[in-house]
Amino acid sequence: MSSYSVFLPSYSIGDDAYKEIPKICGIYGKKAVVVGGKIAMEKAKKALLEAVKGSNIEIVDFVWFGGDSSFENVEMLKKNPIVTNADMIFAVGGGRSVDTSKTMCDQTGQPIFVFPTIASNCAAITATTVIYDANQVFKELYFPKKPATHCFMNTKIIVEAPSNFIWAGIGDALSKEYECTFSSRGDELDHTNLLGVDISRNCVEPLLKYGKTAYEDAKVHKVSKELEQVILNIIITTGLVSVLVINDYNSCLAHSVYYGCTTLENIEKNHLHGEVVSYGVLVMLTCDKKFKERDRVYSFNKSLGLPTCLADIEVEEKDLDKVLDKAMETGDIKHVPYEITREMIYNAIMDLEKVTL
Repeated sequence: MSSYSVFLPSYSIGDDAYKEIPKICGIYGKKAVVVGGKIAMEKAKKALLEAVKGSNIEIVDFVWFGGDSSFENVEMLKKNPIVTNADMIFAVGGGRSVDTSKTMCDQTGQPIFVFPTIASNCAAITATTVIYDANQVFKELYFPKKPATHCFMNTKIIVEAPSNFIWAGIGDALSKEYECTFSSRGDELDHTNLLGVDISRNCVEPLLKYGKTAYEDAKVHKVSKELEQVILNIIITTGLVSVLVINDYNSCLAHSVYYGCTTLENIEKNHLHGEVVSYGVLVMLTCDKKFKERDRVYSFNKSLGLPTCLADIEVEEKDLDKVLDKAMETGDIKHVPYEITREMIYNAIMDLEKVTL
């Protein structure tokens, strides 16, 4: 049997999580460059500068990541001498920003530390990045050799973000348990995959238990136990699954539906990743004839205002040919316990349209 290595992510969480930067990052060098979204860097700048004050780490510059997770922006950053001469990269922001830095650092070999300013997905600790083309349509997945060296989750900064990011993060995290257990169904799992699949079974229940309260707290920018538990679920629990399981188990039909929807202009303009994925979860559970569980998630989505039908994501039946064309091209529905056809997805969507709870 061939040998292999598993790199597990580490993390700090709390309203003063950044104070750990000198101790954790100091052994990797002295010069750090912050790469991220413009708003994200603005929100985190003061706390980051205060955290390294008096330490051996100097933040040399704050550099915009380019606006989307694309190979073009990765190359743009690699051509910036300020970025490439840094001892380490501090990746700040959301999924697309973080994924851009993760991809770049995998190619340059620079240590990367991640500072999520929103909790909308698990990109901060995964060893996977999502790459989009120039039209912001999903292009492919990229697989760094390992996750970021450390993730710093400042709950004070995360809770100050618009509450719709937590809302969408809940929708995205809902998918991990259902997709992972479905795509691995019937397989004989080795140790690492078994561990990842078992961790995935801890994704849904905490969201159903704490999600509503966490979302309400996020609306008033209140850091609470419930909110912290949901942040950990969105970023860490789902992220650990992603790190441990093979990519075949990492996502499935819910994400195929999302990627299909990215072909529609209004999705990219008006809807968040996790929001659309949460709709995809309902399609997947319908397709798999898990109607009791589908209805439980449907009711939860309703309680949070997450989508339950096409109209909620501004998709019309006439758009479905384009959506299904892209969905069927994705690799997410290749490794499944039974063949998923275009007709099955269409029928599941139409059946979902008839649900009224």
